[in-house]
Amino acid sequence: MIRWTISNINMGSVAEWLLRQARDLDLAVISVPEKVAEKLDVSDDSSGPSYIDYSERRSLPISIPDCQYLDHYGDKHVVFNIYMAGRHLCSRRYREFDNLHNNLKREFPDFNFPRLPGKKLFTLSEQQLDQRRRGLEQYLEKVCAVRVIGESETMQEFLAAGDLDEQEEGSSEVELKVMLPDKSVCVVTICRSDNTETVYKAVVTKLQFEEAADFFYLFETVEHNFERRLLPQELPHNIYIQNYSTATATCIVLKKWLFTISREMTIVSNAAALRFLFWQAVDDANKGIIKAEDKLYELKALKEAENSMEYLKTVRHLEGYSEIIFPHCACDSRRDGHVMAIIGLEAFKLQACKEDGVIESQVIEFNWKDVKSYEVDEEGMSFNFEYNRPGKKPRLVKIFTVYFYYMNDCFDRIYDELQWES
Repeated sequence: MIRWTISNINMGSVAEWLLRQARDLDLAVISVPEKVAEKLDVSDDSSGPSYIDYSERRSLPISIPDCQYLDHYGDKHVVFNIYMAGRHLCSRRYREFDNLHNNLKREFPDFNFPRLPGKKLFTLSEQQLDQRRRGLEQYLEKVCAVRVIGESETMQEFLAAGDLDEQEEGSSEVELKVMLPDKSVCVVTICRSDNTETVYKAVVTKLQFEEAADFFYLFETVEHNFERRLLPQELPHNIYIQNYSTATATCIVLKKWLFTISREMTIVSNAAALRFLFWQAVDDANKGIIKAEDKLYELKALKEAENSMEYLKTVRHLEGYSEIIFPHCACDSRRDGHVMAIIGLEAFKLQACKEDGVIESQVIEFNWKDVKSYEVDEEGMSFNFEYNRPGKKPRLVKIFTVYFYYMNDCFDRIYDELQWES
């Protein structure tokens, strides 16, 4: 005899389920108090009481540090600038806050919302305007602290919107922070809907390094300090505001997008490019991507002196320079453990490691001329490549990485650069 425990569904559903079973079942009916039964019963009547859990709370670094006047075809009005952890999300008029308040009350009728600062019929003084700003900030802090409300579609649209009916064209422009390799921040003014290509052009223009633009690009800092290259059609501002909880000022970073050292040496005459190459090399050495080993003290002295040219001359001969190491992941050619994919101009390597990322001794190296084909498998969430084997049939290898698009981009770039060299 098989027993099932059936809970939290109404009796009609239980009966229907039992009729579909081909076994004899023992059904235990447990009586509960009426109030508990009301909560457990799944009512088809949408007008019945809601039981939304407002108890889960969190602290969000949301603020309205300032406001500004906008003039839209003669209509001069005030917008309040909303930030999350120092990142600009949107700019909103008071009437939009009022609409949000009313919409939330309809969506969560049994929640006791804080009061919104009162409406004024006349123009506000600077002191009154600042009081309204602080009142709106406190309202957002209290409401967003309740997880179910803060994560509701209504609130998310309010915080991330650029297309609400009330939103003015002027306020669709936002500031985006981009971390540079020397850890300084470049701030560019963009539209929310600008894709990576458009944003990168704005960064290049701001930094005035057009001659080196083909060898850098925008990346997103993700897990374990790994940076993935953004796809051209992605929206950097959306990524920027979705990662407001990161410790750094921004998750969007500028990095070198180049594997060929000979081509790299042609752009060091550009002061900005030289500075970025130097500080990225320093960062890669600190992360262990570049194996400094016996050159550690020499590199430290060159770094402290900020001798960029000599530092780069030294690290270019070290293992790991101009290589990309992907986070460890599963691979179908390895039954036990994971692999780390390492991509460089010389070869493609699979470094064996344990499932927790601890490095093991085995490294399989593939020459680029031996790679027969490669592709992204979106459905299987993998990057696949086929390589030729002397005297044997070609073999297909599947790497189950969430960064399959980025890995594919790296392969594309490697073969482009190999064409440069030939």
